[in-house]
Amino acid sequence: MLRKLWIGLQKKLKFLPPPTYVKAYYEYYVGKKLDLERPIEFNQKIQWLKVYYKRDLLTQLVDKYDVREYVKDKIGEQYLNELIGVYKKPSEINFDALPQQFVIKATHGFHFNILVNDKTKLNKRKTKLLLHKWIRKNQYWRGGLEWAYKNVEPKIIVEKYLVELGKEDINDYKFFCFNGEPKFLNIDIDRGSTLKRAYYDIDWNKLPVRRAHIQQLEDELPKPPNFEKMIEIARTLAFDFPFVRVDLYNLDGKIIFGEMTFYPGDGRLDFFPDEYNTIFGNYIKLPEPIL
Repeated sequence: MLRKLWIGLQKKLKFLPPPTYVKAYYEYYVGKKLDLERPIEFNQKIQWLKVYYKRDLLTQLVDKYDVREYVKDKIGEQYLNELIGVYKKPSEINFDALPQQFVIKATHGFHFNILVNDKTKLNKRKTKLLLHKWIRKNQYWRGGLEWAYKNVEPKIIVEKYLVELGKEDINDYKFFCFNGEPKFLNIDIDRGSTLKRAYYDIDWNKLPVRRAHIQQLEDELPKPPNFEKMIEIARTLAFDFPFVRVDLYNLDGKIIFGEMTFYPGDGRLDFFPDEYNTIFGNYIKLPEPIL
């Protein structure tokens, strides 16, 4: 409901200077005032980074295809998921030539994913219509001016369908890294059904943290094999950034890179209890502006 109302307002606000737009966007969704001169909380500093941290490299790193070269150079291509194809237009995809299982992603935003575990059940016509819809979107305007996405060339990629033994859905490990150092992570499970989430520190102690609109996982999770290697990978990929979230998969010890995210939740999903908004915000040491 809030998003529909914002889309109506967006046409009137679109030509505002980015600081003014981002401030209105944040205050509309979060209900808190935003002082870009003195941001304190985690999401407030994410909004600052949208406006004042415009490194060209970020555009490559949020592109789900172009980031592969960065990962290859930093940690090696053995941590990349198998790429089946890359396409500029949905019409280029030959579904008959694809394997029985695969994943389709658009490279220029988030929530642009289709998990295909049985190709015989895939409606190809509806899928291509959806892909055409994705291609026409720009994540910068789709959300709250997430600068890194503004100039990403829209593409479609198809990757190998990942499977973890004994599980219907693979766990997603998201490392929150500050000035190159992983401080904590969240683990998403059951993403294909009802998403559940838990937060842990780097010593694998469960944190009493949750985020708005996401179901908290009450059970304790076992530490994955090669967890220290996951931390090392996250640290290497996050080097030299004031903040980035590095997402990894762990398939029975085999680590696979997921993506890099600079604006989780578009900087508008608070943590609970409220004190963690400031605790996590204090981890971000804002750099000199890059405009």
